[in-house]
Amino acid sequence: MSPRTGTGSSTAARLIAVVADIMAFIIILWILMYLLDANRANDLVQFVQDSARWLAGWSYDLFTFDEAWARVVTGYGLAAVVYLFIGHAVAGRVRRF
Repeated sequence: MSPRTGTGSSTAARLIAVVADIMAFIIILWILMYLLDANRANDLVQFVQDSARWLAGWSYDLFTFDEAWARVVTGYGLAAVVYLFIGHAVAGRVRRF
């Protein structure tokens, strides 16, 4: 079976993968901003934090490490990994149809 380039399923798969990548990027960007102690009064930092918190709402504060940085890295990092894994898995399935 030859790959169907340019078809609707290929476009949809690409879109799903890009959305998953963007979601993970926002979360990872917040982790980096947190670790680098970015100015939370800055509008961009606030936007990234709010977006990441919304995206990782299900995993935010899932872990109860004593150190705040460890909770941020694991809680938000888990969400980023799940979005990447599921997004690319779904994209792969869509691409096959």
